[in-house]
Amino acid sequence: MDLSMRARIKDGDKAAFALLYDECAKAVYNHAFRLTGNWSAAEDVMALTFLEAWRLRGRIDAEGGSLRPWLLGIATNVARNTRRAARRHDDALARMPRAEPVPDFAEEVAGRVDDAARLAAVKAAYGRLRKQEQDVFALCVWAGLDYAQAAEALGVPVGTIKSRLSRARRKLAEHGKLADYGEPPGVSRQVVGDRGPMKEEIR
Repeated sequence: MDLSMRARIKDGDKAAFALLYDECAKAVYNHAFRLTGNWSAAEDVMALTFLEAWRLRGRIDAEGGSLRPWLLGIATNVARNTRRAARRHDDALARMPRAEPVPDFAEEVAGRVDDAARLAAVKAAYGRLRKQEQDVFALCVWAGLDYAQAAEALGVPVGTIKSRLSRARRKLAEHGKLADYGEPPGVSRQVVGDRGPMKEEIR
């Protein structure tokens, strides 16, 4: 009997892991972009996510469905750790003498300014949420995971996911932001993953 994709990756099958990358890299990148608000940081988070996934492959349950929730859970943790490292880096730079700014003339930057600006406006309200609420909102609404998948990604009970998402939506509605987002997939109002207004696609 053929081994499942999960079992093959768990056993260290590089070809199977390459297929997983092809299948989920775009979703991981989009999730990372929403969490970081920066295309370059999102690319770093995506790369680190798959490196960490390969390192942790032995923990995969050989039985189950898509590994996308597992990858997005890893990406959420990687993005958080990356933000912490960036803050430490910025603090260190702030203590150094300032050099003259050098303009960035990369052509691709201009094409991404609008997406980053829209995301920045959304993240102003998103930033008012607690970290745990941000994680759940990003996974359920922006990445389109259902309650069970988000629970798998974060390693918490489904009931915890529901309560955190409810609090997040209530807070965002109070600030007039993202109030039109409904429930995760599988509930009364479906939200399709990777379709939010703040997405920057991998081309």
